Amino acid sequence: MTIKWMRGGCVLALALVSAAAAWAKGPQDDPDKYRPLDVENSILIETSKGPVVVEMYPEVAPLAVARVKELARKNFYDGLKFHRVIDGFMAQGGDPKGDGSGGSELPNVKGEFTMRRDASFELRSVANPAGSVIGFHKMLPMQSQPNGVMMMMADKKASAWPLFCPGVAAMARSDSPDSANSQFFLMRGAYPSLEKRYTAFGRVVMGQEAVNLLPIGEPPASPGIMKSVRVVADLPEAQRPKLFVIRTDSDAFDDRIKDARKDEKADFSACDVTPKAKLAE
Repeated sequence: MTIKWMRGGCVLALALVSAAAAWAKGPQDDPDKYRPLDVENSILIETSKGPVVVEMYPEVAPLAVARVKELARKNFYDGLKFHRVIDGFMAQGGDPKGDGSGGSELPNVKGEFTMRRDASFELRSVANPAGSVIGFHKMLPMQSQPNGVMMMMADKKASAWPLFCPGVAAMARSDSPDSANSQFFLMRGAYPSLEKRYTAFGRVVMGQEAVNLLPIGEPPASPGIMKSVRVVADLPEAQRPKLFVIRTDSDAFDDRIKDARKDEKADFSACDVTPKAKLAE
């Protein structure tokens, strides 16, 4: 009896160990489903409502990404307000004057409203309206001319531009298309009228809840604050968010698209497919 109990106990123990190992499996253990956050091109914004991680895409807007990284590395954004927050629209900050009229001492950045992509550019299609493709470059929703037009173009490329869905990060500007400097905004809703008029450079992959909690107003009575903004790669290893982002070429992302289509039916858009990221376990 004792021997049988011990054998059963061993089997049970092994089963529990196996179950615990499966339960403890994190996104870092599932490379077919998740990819590591691009830490060199991501910023951690510590806001008064919680941390926000924005993954940026220099292949889409190289000048804007370079500017945000340069200012973050100078601690320029630390302590600045979200001075303009409109419910269902966006939250804007990055002005040292706090009223929308200021910027850094650096020269303004040229607008990057559209880009030219070749066939190797990653674009996961989710819809094909007449004459275009709608999809995702990593977590950035985009629309593009189809690949078929490339052979007719001298540069063998097609035009593409980001879609302004919730979580998209973009440069603020004045009436001049080339007047972006330090201010940027984080989308709180979908706003198609901004397409091809503003430079989108990234997307919130974690912390959209904090963006949505920022006090509303122009300016808010008690504005939200950027306590600090840091390039993730510059943080000490122990302080870096160990984030893994869902791969757009994965079955898991296919499932997210299917679920969004099922929920939204005829009203489905790329904005209904939200980013998914997990911390390493």
